[in-house]
Amino acid sequence: MHLDVQDLRNFYYRSALGRAAQLSLRSRMLELWPEAKGQTVVGFGFAAPLLRPYLADARRVMTLMPGPQGVMPWPAGMPNTSVLTEETLWPIETGHVDRLVLMHGLETSDRQGDLLEECWRVLGPGGRALFIVPNRAGFWARSDITPFGFGRPYSLHQLETQLRKHQFLPERQLGALYQLPSTRRVFRRSGKLFEKVGRHMPTMMAGGVFMVEVTKLVYPPKGKVTRTPARRSGGVLEGTGAGVPRPV
Repeated sequence: MHLDVQDLRNFYYRSALGRAAQLSLRSRMLELWPEAKGQTVVGFGFAAPLLRPYLADARRVMTLMPGPQGVMPWPAGMPNTSVLTEETLWPIETGHVDRLVLMHGLETSDRQGDLLEECWRVLGPGGRALFIVPNRAGFWARSDITPFGFGRPYSLHQLETQLRKHQFLPERQLGALYQLPSTRRVFRRSGKLFEKVGRHMPTMMAGGVFMVEVTKLVYPPKGKVTRTPARRSGGVLEGTGAGVPRPV
């Protein structure tokens, strides 16, 4: 079940904890993708808080928001890039996306397999996708005061297994949200320290979320491919009209 877009907006843009989460997630993403000059960048779910750094140089930025969640205009003060769409039927041509980010999209979907197939369809040759999901062993998945406490959390092995099943190859893994999901001031003040220390921990011991970067696998046909010319079969009545004089 998808969260309501108003709840997501209030968390990321109107709460101190949400702004801290946005900073943690965005900085980790920029370690993987520092720029996207001339590329088509698409976010699905509620990935808008992460995509602002690409607005200046990307060829195109789109923020797809599923119907059950709802949509909001984004970015503020600039031409709108948000699109309300069916969860598994995106208004994008096949193979046209260079960078794809899913946040609050996979773990809240009731049709995860179909959603991953749509991700595979739109991703272009050489394109990369980034899946951001709650860590089932982390504190953020156990707290319902943040959006990461809803939906299905994952272990790293579970996520990578599901991605491989749908023809994605995991390339790099990162963790994020090492700070505690608390609104208490004492924990917020120590958030930067937790984030700094957490980046030196193994991904298997990641904080609130896993971030897995994948590429698209395209398998060629197996064995030798032979082309057989199609036979031309004559019609049953073919040629019966030969010799019949044409009317004047």
